[in-house]
Amino acid sequence: MTAVTVALDWTPNTNHAGFYVALNRGYYKAANLNVIFLNPAQDAYKSTPASRVANGQATFAVAPSETVVSYNCQPKSSAKPHLQSVAALLQSDTSAIVTLQSSGLDRPRKLDGKTYASYGARYEGRIVQQMIKNDGGKGEYTEATPPMLGIWETVLAGKADATWVFMGWEGIEAKRKGIKLNAFSLEDFDIPYGYSPVLVTTQDILREQGETVRSFLAATTRGYQYAAEAPEAAGELMCQTVTEQHDTPLDVGWVVDSMQMLSEHFLTKDGLWGVQDKTRWERFLDWLSDRQLLTTSVQSRKKVESVTASLDDLRSGKAGEIIPRNSLSSDALFTNAFLPQGR
Repeated sequence: MTAVTVALDWTPNTNHAGFYVALNRGYYKAANLNVIFLNPAQDAYKSTPASRVANGQATFAVAPSETVVSYNCQPKSSAKPHLQSVAALLQSDTSAIVTLQSSGLDRPRKLDGKTYASYGARYEGRIVQQMIKNDGGKGEYTEATPPMLGIWETVLAGKADATWVFMGWEGIEAKRKGIKLNAFSLEDFDIPYGYSPVLVTTQDILREQGETVRSFLAATTRGYQYAAEAPEAAGELMCQTVTEQHDTPLDVGWVVDSMQMLSEHFLTKDGLWGVQDKTRWERFLDWLSDRQLLTTSVQSRKKVESVTASLDDLRSGKAGEIIPRNSLSSDALFTNAFLPQGR
């Protein structure tokens, strides 16, 4: 069997449902694939999913679309490979910047002077800053970087005022616990956000292992189609498989509730999974360029002068040179060619 390794972007959750359904129902085995999923909790997120693909530890990674942008905007001296998205896990953006209703922070502009719990990503803080400005604020806030897998808990515990979550996962958890949230979607504040999450790999893998990529995506498509058609059953299968694979029991009620919400976001109106629209990628790239967020500096929690930038630097405009929009083509960032319908 051909080995395939997928580095997840978070601990197993319903965004990943189609993967675990495909594993449980034997779709990967039928395609002669031995698929392993890497849970970032195994090393407390010391390595990002994208870096695991870049250094050859994984075949695919799950990541937001801005990770693809970042890997295609590396300094010329960087040895990192360019990444390309081969499928969108969700067709709709189900993420949001959230605060607790009890905080009274019911508008993005009220985050001025507050603390945002950040994942430390290259564009994240500046996207949040722009949302605040679009709502009439100054975009001046503290960007804290707690341990990755504890970010959500810092908001629940009142140690941070806001963070970025998926409403289909943390949002459902909060609802089940009776915790009321204010949720600010990016589209509501004039930010044409891209696909999130997406499945990414290197262009070398696409060239050298194209048939494996096609087989994996065909089997995964079947998994997500099943999840869309039978969300409750898929949720139960996922819980069973995650426990077997990672020894990490999931709350079945939470998963099923989440699946009921996400089932309408997995597929296109035509029942297709993974398809990405060029216009959506172009709109996001245009927005990043228009706001002068496409810049050469790469973020680091441990800044190296003239090499990397701190998150504070990026938000204050000390982000390096502007990258011309015409130097970045969406055709290099995504492809539908390896999906079943792209054959």
